[in-house]
Amino acid sequence: MPAWLAALVATMTAQTAASFLTRLVPTIAPILIDEIGLTPALVGHIVAAGSLGSALFLLAGNSLVRRTGPVRALQLGLLLAMAGVALLAIPFWPAVMIASVLIGFGYAPSTPAGSEILQSHAPARHRSLIFSIKQAGVPLGGVFAGLALPTLALAIDWRATLWFAGAVALVTAAALEPLRSRFDEGRQKRFDRLTSRWFIQQLDPRRSLAILGSSPGLVRLTFSGACFAFAQGAWFAYFVTYLVAALDTSLVAAGSAFSVMQVAGIFGRIVLGMVADRLGSARSTLAGSALAAATISVVFAWLPQDCGFAAVLVLAAISGLAISSWNGIQLAEVARISPAGMISETASASVLYTFIGYILGPVGFAATLELTSSYRQAFLMVAVVSMLPLGALGARPRP
Repeated sequence: MPAWLAALVATMTAQTAASFLTRLVPTIAPILIDEIGLTPALVGHIVAAGSLGSALFLLAGNSLVRRTGPVRALQLGLLLAMAGVALLAIPFWPAVMIASVLIGFGYAPSTPAGSEILQSHAPARHRSLIFSIKQAGVPLGGVFAGLALPTLALAIDWRATLWFAGAVALVTAAALEPLRSRFDEGRQKRFDRLTSRWFIQQLDPRRSLAILGSSPGLVRLTFSGACFAFAQGAWFAYFVTYLVAALDTSLVAAGSAFSVMQVAGIFGRIVLGMVADRLGSARSTLAGSALAAATISVVFAWLPQDCGFAAVLVLAAISGLAISSWNGIQLAEVARISPAGMISETASASVLYTFIGYILGPVGFAATLELTSSYRQAFLMVAVVSMLPLGALGARPRP
């Protein structure tokens, strides 16, 4: 297998499994609301806790990627997420919050480790496409989650979904092992001791800000990514709950619509990656994504309760294209303008602040829902934030 193809298979497999685990809470949220007394607003805070876990890893974990190698970092992340899934079995919402943090912590290595592998092996002329294919693992994991988890929870028990998710994490981590000798050769062999002081130094956000300031355009790209993540985080956290609570859709049907949204996101990421490569402008492609995300959020704000499930499926597909197709293009552009030898560090720094959007999106949606008791107002708020990248992307980053 060519090196670039092996790299893509490894990173996309890990990305898919990690994404599947992060979709566990959103896809069975209506059941958790009944089983452990959650409120719809609390669902957003639990999902945001997962993004907080990812942000914490991106602050301190980049050096760990260099020490272990990118493939080993992906494996360790999956095992951490598996521990979080096990903790979800405790029917007590603080335990669920901690579990979500662990799952987010385990998801985070997929970006810096994946970027390190792909940037070293992907052909330059197809880099945006290859990064986008790898990022298609995010909605692909959502497809599996939307189809399998609600059905499994209703057919057997919601705890059966935890056993299944844990098995996915363990099998994927084991499957990556044969690739470690191929892609972890450049790992750091000699390093300082891991002390509490070292970890405190790694958690200093000024390091990430300094890295972003090292290359023109990184701050604008990162701000845009945070806005895109705000919208995507809010949509993914509340899509199933919105369909069940506001449109009176069954859980299995809502999970199917969630899967349709994720499938559309897979094709959207690949197609937009091809478009960005053909146009030679990630900036223009991302600007189009911002307009599309704002438009579909406005449409959902005024979606009538009697619109019919067929219309919901069509709009779910459009929302997948509009909301979640930006990631690969942004990551490829960040890698392209990163300083030489600092791809992993720059990817971690950029995604760290992008994850602020993933945290604030579900929290902002939940806060708007609590204040207004209106899903319409919450979706309109998401539409406003989705428009903000247009100003940041107005100036083309210099190479």
